[in-house]
Amino acid sequence: MVRRRRLSANDGKHSGNDTGSSRWLLTYADMITLLMTFFIMLYSMSILNMDSFREVAVSIRSGFGGLAEGNMSSNKQNKKTGITPGVPQDVIDKLQKFVQKENLEKSVRLRVDERGLVVSLVTDKVLFAKGHAELPDSSKKIIGGIAAVIKQVPNQVRVEGHTCNLPILSDKYPSNWELSTARATVVIRYMIEECRIPSDRLSAAGYADSKPLVPNTSEKNRALNRRVDLVVLRSGYRNSER
Repeated sequence: MVRRRRLSANDGKHSGNDTGSSRWLLTYADMITLLMTFFIMLYSMSILNMDSFREVAVSIRSGFGGLAEGNMSSNKQNKKTGITPGVPQDVIDKLQKFVQKENLEKSVRLRVDERGLVVSLVTDKVLFAKGHAELPDSSKKIIGGIAAVIKQVPNQVRVEGHTCNLPILSDKYPSNWELSTARATVVIRYMIEECRIPSDRLSAAGYADSKPLVPNTSEKNRALNRRVDLVVLRSGYRNSER
């Protein structure tokens, strides 16, 4: 009986040692997993595509009201999209400085697309009163400052009027098509008569709500879509193209 008890005690002791000795394997496995995750993260960071990163950063910044600088930082061809601004870098720099000097970061946005450099001006409380196409003196200063910079390059310029999707209540403008076209025409007339930009460099277009920047799902978004775009067309892009 004594011998059996000793064997039983030894067996219990041996079993306890097995349990204790296996615990370090769990800790070791956790450590290996964490190290592997850490090195995978380092590897991913080392091969980060900076062009894609900049595009994401630009989209986020633009969405929160900042300047959409993106491809404007360089006139070199974007490797992913193949798009260049099509205007000298110093012109872009001057436009950015003007926007910052006049505290227009929330009202004027610069971006680049396949046509060239786009200067977007929101209309509400900046260019026009709601439902109107008459330029107040404050908006003339903004257009004049931008036109003075654009005038320095020979590129063709297309002025585009845009609205949101809300129907217009006006006897003068039966629909947003007439309003958007009238606004574009008024801006062009000012650029010709007051800013002395040759008329053969300019064209006008009204798109109503057919080309929104963001979905018309809120008043904030609709305010962004109510805009006038000054498109400095890149060399080789015909003014008749859309």
